[in-house]
Amino acid sequence: MLKEFKEFAVKGNVLDMAVGIIIGAAFGTVVQSLVNDVIMPPVGLLLGGVDFADLAIQVGTSPEGEAVLISYGLFINALISFLIVAWAVFLIVKSFNSLKRAEEAKDEVPPAPPEPSAEEKLLSEIRDLLKAQRAG
Repeated sequence: MLKEFKEFAVKGNVLDMAVGIIIGAAFGTVVQSLVNDVIMPPVGLLLGGVDFADLAIQVGTSPEGEAVLISYGLFINALISFLIVAWAVFLIVKSFNSLKRAEEAKDEVPPAPPEPSAEEKLLSEIRDLLKAQRAG
């Protein structure tokens, strides 16, 4: 069982997946900062100085006396982050698929021309005979 696990863990696909997950997590952090620190402040300013992180609705009070909030502003930030990540992943997959199709098309061997039919062979022979008569 340990041997099988080593074979599984050392395969290229597992390592590629691990690298992808690490880079994806880092990319998510960058996108989150982009949304929270670059995109949303000007949007909030355009909407009259609204800070989306502070947008919430109080729906009650907890037994400890704390306000229970629905933080829909944070949800808007998360939704915009998701859309940016989804768009970036879409563009990456689209470009990868285009490259893959181009590579496959390059490697394709064009089909051999079809064998001439009996009629075409006969016409070719007649043509060759006529050429020979004119030359001789």
